[in-house]
Parts: sequence; structure tokens; C-alpha cells
Amino acid sequence: MRGGRRGRDETGPSIVKRTMMKRAIFMASLAVLIASPIPLPAIAAEFQREGTILGRADTYLVKDGESLPEIARRFDIGFDAITAANPGVDPFVPDAGRRIVLPTEWILPDAPIRKGIVVNIAEMRLFFYPRDGSQSVTTFPVGIGDQGKDTPVGKFTIIEKIRNPAWYVPESIRKEKPYLPAVVPPGPDNPMGSHALRLSNPTVLIHGTDRPWGIGTRDSHGCIRLYQEDIARLFGMVGTGTPVLIINQPVKVAVRGDRVFLEAHDYEDGRDPYAEALAMLEAKSLRDRVDLEKTRKAIRDRTGLLADVTK
Repeated sequence: MRGGRRGRDETGPSIVKRTMMKRAIFMASLAVLIASPIPLPAIAAEFQREGTILGRADTYLVKDGESLPEIARRFDIGFDAITAANPGVDPFVPDAGRRIVLPTEWILPDAPIRKGIVVNIAEMRLFFYPRDGSQSVTTFPVGIGDQGKDTPVGKFTIIEKIRNPAWYVPESIRKEKPYLPAVVPPGPDNPMGSHALRLSNPTVLIHGTDRPWGIGTRDSHGCIRLYQEDIARLFGMVGTGTPVLIINQPVKVAVRGDRVFLEAHDYEDGRDPYAEALAMLEAKSLRDRVDLEKTRKAIRDRTGLLADVTK
């Protein structure tokens, strides 16, 4: 799960207490999602690239009985992303008739490749750039490694595509959960889902899941998880040898017209996000064009939504 916003003077016990509360919330979401039919995404995951800003933010009117996890899956959004964009909204019992924000606009990661897969673990999102030279980008929310079981960053390639994978349970997981068998066969209870892509680091895979409520959270042992409908689509778009770049960029910056935008995510790894934002603005020769108080606010809020920080 996501660590959450933390003040500099917050104590260790309070962090542990909040983490335990979040885990309880996720368990509650399990019942909600199991009882609900699987919603197909209402928007296409593919966009035409114009500059470095992708998609468009939108809003949605909550219907009676809907939860944010259900809405998130319908619009191909992760759990943390939709809750961060809607602070103060009960994720599981939002008021019917309430208008919420759909965080469906992104600044493309500042990455050296524009062909293949880029996964930004800080925003828990995957971007696929086709190798045909087109300007399209396909993007999906992902679940990543829990704290202490972090998804590794680095350059990899896809070395194997697997349909209906069996799960060979790692020894480290069997020590935590000795009731698990050595191998879980393909099927609805397999945490690998219906498709898997093995990376050149063979312990890391991009795969589906039997835990859709974990998409958009830190909930795996290091693998990258997608909704079932998303991994099936990505599986058909990539081949062995496709490059995969996994990065950690909690802050992204872009220019559209004469405006400067900043996108900040709540991913705690010991770095100072404000200092990182200033360094990024400086590197892009944009620091003189931004309002520093707007920049501080965007970093404090860390909603994942694009914030106009133009001076």
C-alpha cells in the first residue's frame, strides 16, 4: 500500500497504525469488488501523443451503491490515484450524486526511451510506446511491490510471454505463508492471472491478478500487476525483446502553450519532493516561469492531478 502523506515530526507508531488501518480498508474493498460484476473500462487506454501531456482529466457523478474501486476499474485508474484525486471522499461509501475527479491526464515520464514499456512506480502506471513509429501511447494502472519488497528500477527486456501461467511460489513467500502449495495451477485463484510477461530479471514479471483491488497500490512482492483486461491487451501488443524501463519519478513537469504544469505523487522513499521539483524545473530552464508557492502547494497536496504552477 501507499505510505501516505507524512509530516516531518510524525512518529513511527503513528505510521504503523495508519498502515494497519489502510490494510483493513483494503480488506473491506475485497468484499465490495467480489460482490460486484467486473466492469469493463469505459475509456480507451490508447491516446495520441501531442507534446508530453497525455489524456484529459474528467469528472464523474457517483451513482447509488457505487464505490471508488469500482469506478476506478471502469475508467482504468488505480486505487491510490482515484483516492488521492478525491481527498475527503469515502472510497467505499461515497455519497450518491457526488461529482468526483477522474485522474485521466498524465505528464509522460521523463525517460530516455519512447519505444517499449516505461513503468513509473511512483505513480503506479505503465506507458507503452509502440515500435511502429506512431505517436500513440497506451497506458495502464499497475500494482507494485510493497514496502520492503520494492519493485526494482532499471532497464530490462521481456524474455518470455506466458498464457495461463502457473505460479511457482517463491520460498520467501512460502515462509510467510506455509499453507501455500509449491505450485498454484492456472485458474481464477492464481495470483498471476491469465497472462504474464517475464523480464530479464527473471524474478520480476508483469502479470494479471486475482486481486483487482490491489491495482494502484503497493501490494505485491515486487512484480508488476495489471487488471485482467489490461494484461490481456498488453500481452497482445508486445513481443519478446521489448525493452522495459522501470523508473521512480514522483514529480513530473511539462509545458503546454505558455503554461507550466507539475504532477506530484505521494511515494515516500526518503527524497524531498519539493527539492526534486525545483531541480527538475531548473534542469528544464523553467524555474523562473513558475510561482514557488503554487509549486509548494502542489507538492504538499500530491493529488496526482496536473497543477498549473505558472507564475
